[in-house]
Amino acid sequence: MVTVTLCWDEGADRDLGLPAYASSGAAGADLRANFPGRSAIVLAPGARALVPTGLRLAIPDGYEVQLRPRSGLALRHGVTLANAPGTIDSDYRGPLGVILINLGDAPFEVMHGARIAQMVVAPVVRSGFALTDTLEDTARGAGGFGSTGVR
Repeated sequence: MVTVTLCWDEGADRDLGLPAYASSGAAGADLRANFPGRSAIVLAPGARALVPTGLRLAIPDGYEVQLRPRSGLALRHGVTLANAPGTIDSDYRGPLGVILINLGDAPFEVMHGARIAQMVVAPVVRSGFALTDTLEDTARGAGGFGSTGVR
């Protein structure tokens, strides 16, 4: 098990608790909106906002935290993450915010304490990069964007 160390932002509502896994098989821990003053915001259709979680993270070297949408919000309201998946690097120590966007057709109220995203802790593989004049051929070749068919 990998441990991500957390601390509260000044003024955060600590009663909301830490991120938590909703079931024993859940890959992502739920993050909650943690607004100063326990307020809320309304996202108009097409609007986006940076929603605070009230948390800061210390992620072990060699890992990242991925922020992912909650499927229920996406299905029922069209609310998702504008940069899914978002990446939190191991050397970042600032406030953890979630960029929500409303792709639905009705305003959506993001209430204080609402579960807004999931965080997944994942290993990072760093790569070297080598420049060449040509690439090895494959069966697929340069085919992209639907080139492998629809079945």
